[in-house]
Amino acid sequence: MNIDLFTASLFTALVGNVAGAVFIIDTILRRDHGPGRIWAIAFLCGMTTTIAYSMWAAGISEMLTIAVGNALFVTTTAVMWLGSRSFNQRAIGSATAVTLLGALIVAGAVVVEGPDGGDWAGWLTMGVGLVVFSTLAAIETLRAPMRRFGTAAVLATVFLVTAVFYLVRCVVFVVAGPGSTLFLDAFGSIAANIFTVVLTVVSVVVLSVLRAAQVELRSFAWMSSRGVNSDGILLAATLRTAMTDVLQRAQWRGELVSTVAVHVADLSEIRTAFGADVAGDVLQHWRQSVRRYAPSFALVGEDGADALIVVTRAATAAEARRQAAVIYRGVLEALGAVSRAVIPSVGVGVALTETVGYRTEVLVQSARLAADQSATSVESSVLFGGLSEAEQDPA
Repeated sequence: MNIDLFTASLFTALVGNVAGAVFIIDTILRRDHGPGRIWAIAFLCGMTTTIAYSMWAAGISEMLTIAVGNALFVTTTAVMWLGSRSFNQRAIGSATAVTLLGALIVAGAVVVEGPDGGDWAGWLTMGVGLVVFSTLAAIETLRAPMRRFGTAAVLATVFLVTAVFYLVRCVVFVVAGPGSTLFLDAFGSIAANIFTVVLTVVSVVVLSVLRAAQVELRSFAWMSSRGVNSDGILLAATLRTAMTDVLQRAQWRGELVSTVAVHVADLSEIRTAFGADVAGDVLQHWRQSVRRYAPSFALVGEDGADALIVVTRAATAAEARRQAAVIYRGVLEALGAVSRAVIPSVGVGVALTETVGYRTEVLVQSARLAADQSATSVESSVLFGGLSEAEQDPA
């Protein structure tokens, strides 16, 4: 089946505009901010690009549409890079200036070559720009914390494939020329349109997933160089290291250490029933409340996606129960502020060194099992864990 250039351009414009419109409308409905808005701008640039190239394919104001289309095409990829930088909480001021400069250079190349350049006026400059910004976007996508999401690898692949495609296209353009059979058959405008359609569809899906994940996490699960989340909660590995040191010193002095596990259940059900925004609010308020109501000198860290661990000194078992009860009431109060209709089950378990010993993993496991039981118990809000159950369940 033979497809003429005008039909291919219209098909690309249709797919690009529909995909971009869906992403932009979803951004508005979500009242998204940060990277979501920037990616929406990228899709808006892409939509305008397809319109400009459709006008060029129809023979309307050729030099102007080529200049606008080329500049916006490069800007689309560059703004994708800006969105990825924003997702990673990196400054975009200087990167924005680089983006604007790149767009001006690409548009200026068309003007400099003028009508003598024909339909391919300024294209080589645009191709180089696409290679550069696609490569930058791929590198940024593989940075932390974005790389923690599996879909980020798919997005990085999209950018890398784009960079390779346009790099090869530039080489063939220079070596064989735009009028060669090799270029027209394998890297001509029709092939490029088909390539663009495929990558656009993949990009919309991947970016939607990444945006949903970012909205749900609300920025608090993002790694810093110190191993601490931006909301002050220690990463699991950091907590284990600090906890082991605390337990060793407490054992030397014979002091009682309390390990409190706070487990919030039903998050997946809340996400399914009420959406990622509500689940994100629940998750955020739960984490903040545990940190707020834990003793001032306690260690507060992660234990998986739905549990937090609080490690603190307690003079007696009664004091340890009182500390855990304060955390429990604070969590319920915070979750009630989100919505009275959406309150997940909360379980609080306590493991004491006087009954479990000073081994880090055994303490954590004992408290975790007690919290799981507490979440389903109607008799007690705070349960103490024992040694035998923790050793029987090594998970």
